[in-house]
Amino acid sequence: MRESAAVLGVIGGSGLYRIDGLADVREVELDTPFGRPSDPYVTGRIGDQAVAFLPRHGIGHRIAPGELNYRANIHGFKQLGASAIVSISAVGSLREDVAPGHVVIPDQFIDRTRGRISTFFGNGCVAHVGFADPFCAPLSAVVAECVRGAGAVVHEGGTYVCMEGPMFSTRAESRLYRSWGASVIGMTNLQEAKLAREAEICFATIALATDYDCWRSESETVDVTDILAVLEANAGLARRAVVQIASQVASVARTCACTRALDHAVITSPSAIAPEARKRLQLLIGRLFE
Repeated sequence: MRESAAVLGVIGGSGLYRIDGLADVREVELDTPFGRPSDPYVTGRIGDQAVAFLPRHGIGHRIAPGELNYRANIHGFKQLGASAIVSISAVGSLREDVAPGHVVIPDQFIDRTRGRISTFFGNGCVAHVGFADPFCAPLSAVVAECVRGAGAVVHEGGTYVCMEGPMFSTRAESRLYRSWGASVIGMTNLQEAKLAREAEICFATIALATDYDCWRSESETVDVTDILAVLEANAGLARRAVVQIASQVASVARTCACTRALDHAVITSPSAIAPEARKRLQLLIGRLFE
């Protein structure tokens, strides 16, 4: 799929292991300098738009959030020519007005993960990439419009707390995150967004609220059975939204800062970059040293 100048990458989360409407479907198994992705990518076309889909946790949901090879997953999209990634994720709501079944298109993160690898750099090449605005605003606007068009109640903007998991929050934690003004809580999207920025790929999230976390009442807890029921209902919504996003994504001009995120980020002198690091990072930094 490298012949396409604008591949749309789609990451499926809990409950979304396929997308509909793909023509010319094939599976692509990739190796990356950072290991193997979660599963083969499913590639094809929706209308004129090239699409690559990856089930984040693997088919059958085999891989826990803390076990995911985020670097391999995002690098694989880069190898396939992705210029935009839409990440679809189940989340808990931290706001009364974000009811189960609603969708949040977040614009900020709070990191509560521990020890996860969140960068392609290090080990011979150092880079510091700007991440003040972690989501691509033009892409997020298109995604919000398309999700709303697919029939969802959409909340544009909001902070996504990325927790370590795999356990859900304590009540004290949930109330703390609400006091910070956060909107939703999940376990996966932060590393994806950071790595997409380093790969100069536009990134947006469709956060599907499945529950009210555990802050809402003393009797209310997060129940996986209830979450799965909401996910089943939301899966169809997500698949409809992806079809609409595919029809609109080409209209998002790549004039955002995502496209040049590495312009002044690599601080290692070119002559000091270790050969193995240069080889490992070639797809990312090659244009800087042409």
